[in-house]
Amino acid sequence: MSVERIDKLLASQGTKSRSDVKKLIKSGAVTVNGEKIKDFSMKINPEKEEVCIYGKPVSIAGYVYLMMNKPAGVVCATRDKKEKTVIDIIPEEFRRKDIFPVGRLDKDTEGLLIITNDGEFAHKVTSPEKNIYKTYHAVTDSSINDSDIEAFENGIMFRDGTKCRKAFLRQLNDETNPLVEVRICEGMFHQVKKMLAVRGKNVLYLKRIAIGKLYLDSALNKNEVRHLNDIDKLNIFLDELH
Repeated sequence: MSVERIDKLLASQGTKSRSDVKKLIKSGAVTVNGEKIKDFSMKINPEKEEVCIYGKPVSIAGYVYLMMNKPAGVVCATRDKKEKTVIDIIPEEFRRKDIFPVGRLDKDTEGLLIITNDGEFAHKVTSPEKNIYKTYHAVTDSSINDSDIEAFENGIMFRDGTKCRKAFLRQLNDETNPLVEVRICEGMFHQVKKMLAVRGKNVLYLKRIAIGKLYLDSALNKNEVRHLNDIDKLNIFLDELH
């Protein structure tokens, strides 16, 4: 793990807020290698230095797993010269130099996004071979029918000859512009929109609501972030296990 500010490292573990950590440091409750510190901007390497709070050693995890409710208008990238990225909008207390988005959501697509620094975890979540389905809600300009549903299950074929894996489609209401649910285990560029376009449906709005059995936290507003817990991470892989 690289050298980081101690307040940022402690807040990144998900048990205390950045402001709470600063209060603890100012009060003298935090020690590094047995020495009380008062400077919350102090940089340390937790792999080489012992950090304690009230005399109890703190284990600082090397990996971070975050859930974001992504808003429209930002791109899924770590950096971009022209566009604002999902990393740019992460609150300061969650920021780490090595984090990146797991997979992608299009710029105008909202909803569940995982951000981490664990490459192996990210590969497992995004690999089509793991059969972890991603669930989207889309508003379309026309209703779906049984042949649309069957086409998704058989694998949609794009004009360039690319064939999608088995996917699932259902309509959730009977509005003029109906809400439909799409489940896919791949992450090709504009995939949901392109699949529906093959069936003559234009997508007016798109939001990802789940990855595996992990659903977007309803308490998270757009732009907000929280740490994933162990149950959250397990739920991602329930599609693979069953």
